[in-house]
Parts: sequence; C-alpha cells; structure tokens
Amino acid sequence: MARILVAEDEAAVRAFVTRALESAGHQVVAVADGGAAVERLMAVGGKDFDLLLTDIVMPVMDGIALALKARSLYPDLPILMMSGYPRERQRAHNLDLLLTDILAKPFQLAELLKAVDAAIDDDSTAGSQGATDQ
Repeated sequence: MARILVAEDEAAVRAFVTRALESAGHQVVAVADGGAAVERLMAVGGKDFDLLLTDIVMPVMDGIALALKARSLYPDLPILMMSGYPRERQRAHNLDLLLTDILAKPFQLAELLKAVDAAIDDDSTAGSQGATDQ
C-alpha cells in the first residue's frame, strides 16, 4: 500500500487517522505540525511518501504553508487537506491547483479511506483537476 505523511496537531485526530490508515494497510508517519512535516519530507527527499495528508490549522506552520512548501520541493507529491473550519477550507480551495482534495472534519472512517484512496489513485494528475467541494 502507500506510505503517508500525516501532519495533524490534535493528538486524538492524529491517532485516529494513523490507526485508520494503518488498518487499511498503509504505512504512516505522523507529526504534530507543518514544520515537523517539512523536516520529514526533506530528510527523505520527499520520495519516501506517496501522499501528504495535512490539517489546515496547526501551530508552527499551517497546512497551507506546508502545502506550498511541499509542492515547491516535491511537485509530484499528492496533497490531501483536512479541516473542521469552513473558512479555512475555503482558503485552501483557493489553492486548488496544489491540492488533490479537502476533507471536511468531522469525517467518518469510510470517508477518510475513500479520500486517501482517491488521492493516491489520482497521484499522476494531482493538481491538474483541482480540489473538489465536500
């Protein structure tokens, strides 16, 4: 399956997402903020991950800044965002060329897995179709 970098500051959400993805057969590296995610990406040259799944609102570096940095360093890395804040989701939609999709919190296990599978399956065209509304 895929190797996924998860950036999420809320420990409970990070644990849920990690368990869900691992139970689906994915390998997960989970970090608590965008700064740590950039460090992990740079440590492996970005090539070690099939997907970046990031929250939008986080300390140190938010998900939008993370997406911009990740895209500039690794243009082929698919990026899936998640947020519980409608205003932040709209802000991310303005970056539709960078993102595969935006997952609205709260989400169910099936929604998470479907969005992740779609992002990974669509990795060859990531960013070309833009994000879709949830």
